[in-house]
Amino acid sequence: MARRTKSGNEYRFKVNLKAAKRVWRLIAMRGDQTLDDLHEAIFRAFDRFDPHLYSFYLPRGPRRRPTLGPEPKEYAAPFMFKEPDPFGTGRRFNAARTRLDGLAFKVGQQFEYLFDYGDSWWHEVRVDHIGPVVSGMRYPEIVEKHGQSPAQYESSEE
Repeated sequence: MARRTKSGNEYRFKVNLKAAKRVWRLIAMRGDQTLDDLHEAIFRAFDRFDPHLYSFYLPRGPRRRPTLGPEPKEYAAPFMFKEPDPFGTGRRFNAARTRLDGLAFKVGQQFEYLFDYGDSWWHEVRVDHIGPVVSGMRYPEIVEKHGQSPAQYESSEE
């Protein structure tokens, strides 16, 4: 297995809850990290405790613009690849194998993140900054937090 080289690129993502846009996190990632690493950072940043399946959709999902633009690619949790895609769309990719540097992000670019297909925690993700890595910073890094994270489940008994 080839050894992964550290990237010199830093990406900062502003991640907000779609249902509560004032609740957002700014997360710094290194370019050699993956979308699965970004998922883990979002999981921690929003104080979640119970893991679930997730997907990133790049570009934003088609429900906002059903006839315009390209159909989004889905980057899903590695668990989703234990079995073949039942729909055979060919547009689902493994988030754990998708490095940030390989996605050719641009500042201002937006995409979506869905955590927990049952409870449907939808997030909007925006590329806020691209620059050189910061010496001494441990990536991923939660740079800013705004608003209190809602409870993962409505009832604490679940």
